[in-house]
Amino acid sequence: MDHAAVLALYDREMREGARPESSDARIERAGGVVRHVGGDGGWSGVLWSGLEAADADAAIAEQIAYFRGLGHEFEWKLYGHDRPADLGRRLVAAGFAADPEETLMVSETREQLVDAAPPEGVRIVTVTDRAGVELMVEANERAFGRDGSWLRDLLLARLASDPGELVALVALAGDVPVSSARMELVPGTRFAGLWGGGTVDGWRGRGLYRALIAHRARIAAERGYPYLQVDASDQSRPILGRLGFAALTTTTPYVYAP
Repeated sequence: MDHAAVLALYDREMREGARPESSDARIERAGGVVRHVGGDGGWSGVLWSGLEAADADAAIAEQIAYFRGLGHEFEWKLYGHDRPADLGRRLVAAGFAADPEETLMVSETREQLVDAAPPEGVRIVTVTDRAGVELMVEANERAFGRDGSWLRDLLLARLASDPGELVALVALAGDVPVSSARMELVPGTRFAGLWGGGTVDGWRGRGLYRALIAHRARIAAERGYPYLQVDASDQSRPILGRLGFAALTTTTPYVYAP
């Protein structure tokens, strides 16, 4: 895989050419930025920027004024190769707070088409209705130790509006949810985004994470997506690296609360 070429493709398709996440959201191109304006309760932020040192501060001020006028908290999703090189420092100076850095990791889908079955007694189920969403939320809450209301809202909305663009999975030991994961399939792009992948304590280290990646890779391949993409935390980055995912750049959310 040509890392530089794939990163450039990712920028063009997933950032500059981004699509709205829901029917009531919109993408706007304003000067040197591409921004996502969320619908009711949806995510808002800057997805891509092509700035120079001379115009960066003015562009930041313009985005703050715009989203403040809407009353939206928003995020500037900064990638390690974005310019100018000190854009992160400029964002902090303008009042943004940086969330933990993640790593953009990509693998060719064909490299993940392996025989990786879940542990004995566990089955992977596709989530298509509210009952499945509740199982998925339960697994997520037990895995990460935080409220999963946001995930419930996201899944129900996406399954209602764009079911073909979301793959939601829950792993069940009998009838008990022990892991979950999802995949975003953006039409017109070559990247399938892997999200979630949380496993309940007591079931970790038994192959569920790997099985869920392989399961999603098979679906992505069937639907014609040549690349799998993950925003990896420090915890998942070494695991994904061992599975053949390449680190292409870093990504840091800078959050502005009006």
